[in-house]
Amino acid sequence: MNQDLKSFSRDYDFILQEKVQWGDMDAFGHVNNSVYFRYFERVRFAMFEKYGLLEEINTTGIGPVLASTQCRFKFPLEYPDTIYLGASISGLESDRFLMHYGVFSEQLNATAAWGEGFIIYYNFKDKIKSRMPDKQYQTLASLSGQEGR
Repeated sequence: MNQDLKSFSRDYDFILQEKVQWGDMDAFGHVNNSVYFRYFERVRFAMFEKYGLLEEINTTGIGPVLASTQCRFKFPLEYPDTIYLGASISGLESDRFLMHYGVFSEQLNATAAWGEGFIIYYNFKDKIKSRMPDKQYQTLASLSGQEGR
């Protein structure tokens, strides 16, 4: 997955630029592995906010939650660096989808890590898995290039 930023950006529906923080470093002089999951969380929520996927939680109590996640590390990140966090979706179903993540390092000019997150829809009021609201499904269908319901 070595690639330049232009090619990295084509692989994702949403890109967020950030700076590596000094406090993200560990005793071994590179970004701690747990920080990558925070990167994934930040790009996930930024994408959810941009496309209105959190709007119905307050009214219906239904929204997306992370069911599982994973990360593959390719190159260590170090301070200082500018990184680009990418997110896209696939496998859209009526109650779930898969998010794909990437972390691109400007300093390395390469993808430093990539991962996935399995997202389900959850009814927070009834504490059960739920069908995705139609508006959100249509938004995700258009993003992923899938047909609507």
